[in-house]
Amino acid sequence: MPIENPKDLVRRGYDALSLRYDETYESDTKYRSWIAGLNARLGKGSRVLDLGCGSGAPVVRDLVAAGHHVTGVDISEVQIRRAQKLVPQADFIRADATSVDFPGGSFDAIVSLYALIHIPQDEQRALLERIATWLRPGGWFLCSTGQYEWTGVDENWLDSGVAMWWSHADADTNRVWITRAGLTVEQEEFAPEGNGGHALFWARRPL
Repeated sequence: MPIENPKDLVRRGYDALSLRYDETYESDTKYRSWIAGLNARLGKGSRVLDLGCGSGAPVVRDLVAAGHHVTGVDISEVQIRRAQKLVPQADFIRADATSVDFPGGSFDAIVSLYALIHIPQDEQRALLERIATWLRPGGWFLCSTGQYEWTGVDENWLDSGVAMWWSHADADTNRVWITRAGLTVEQEEFAPEGNGGHALFWARRPL
């Protein structure tokens, strides 16, 4: 029996649990300081890409409210449909983050929160290298990654009976990948979650 494509597990998981995910993780509260920190680094009317934008709340919604032009990308059709309704002022693309492409220097900032961890590790480094080219000089990259290395499936994600898949490199590896992509890590912190957590990186494309 062939092994299922893990990206299909991710897509179906978020299609099924889009609303439950938002309710469980209280994203509005969790992301508030990160969005405020990004806004403080951006000029009015900046162009921002959110890779793995989910339902558009709160990242795309709050960045649009602050006057920025935002494009969101997500693999889940349900998430994109919800995002289009929640934030009609933004642009949304339903796609695998590793398959999209943009001209060099397109964005003043790129955000990817709890999304890289759903991409196979052997594709993450190449994606980071492309992200670096999409940023204008001086542009910011805000992302969460694995803190510890782990790849696996939860067959009962959020006690729903729905499966979800992750692939984490550890924080040290992610720091190396981000740096080798041509970005400078300006700040790193640990974002706790349950009994574990993730690494949060603020990186910048050099001027």
